[in-house]
Amino acid sequence: MRPGVVAVGLVSLSLLLLGAAAPGDAPPLPALLADTGGGTQLITAQAPRPDSTSGTVTWWDLRNGQWVKAGSTPARFGAKGLVDGASRKQRTNTTPAGLYDLPFGFGIKKAPSGTAVAYRPVRENSWWCQDNDSRAYNRWTEPRPSDCRAAESEHLISYETQYAYALVIGFNYHKPVRGRGAGIFLHVNGRGATAGCVSVPRDAMRRILQWAEPGKKPHIAVGTAGGATVITRY
Repeated sequence: MRPGVVAVGLVSLSLLLLGAAAPGDAPPLPALLADTGGGTQLITAQAPRPDSTSGTVTWWDLRNGQWVKAGSTPARFGAKGLVDGASRKQRTNTTPAGLYDLPFGFGIKKAPSGTAVAYRPVRENSWWCQDNDSRAYNRWTEPRPSDCRAAESEHLISYETQYAYALVIGFNYHKPVRGRGAGIFLHVNGRGATAGCVSVPRDAMRRILQWAEPGKKPHIAVGTAGGATVITRY
């Protein structure tokens, strides 16, 4: 084999190992985003259009300055598609587009082996308060406080399939704006589109929990391939 061919082959192999795009290939999606959260792990949840109810979730690692795909899976979104998180309204069955942190994981099932993120077990008295009139709005509560109406909240243990494993998406979480929305999670698929969450198959949710490392500041970017909610703006 000619030396020049060997050299070219070694360069190509090195690019692949580093996760860099070969000449002519599109760069990895995280490299196109306006912000990735400042960490070295990222989940992208991308739908084709704002009215889509399905798309793709991919999780990525930043290695040697290059984003490398760690896994990918089909995903589901809100029954009414996606809207910009800053203008989303509660009870619209829309998934909020934007860049968010992942405060903690939870589940009815025990955390998968190797899970490093904080993980809360769902118990009989575990609720997520979505009552706009409650001081506990958009918060996990045990038990449900008296000012948080059950009809306006989720009794987590009632969602045996969806909340077998989940991660909280930090939408409207740190400084909640009432009426914008509460209880937005990355969780296991139910029967169809979600009420605003992002969902994936059960095995994929387990793998994401095993992959996420708090020290690497994992975030999730949610958006579309084009339009006002294009994922690259976040």
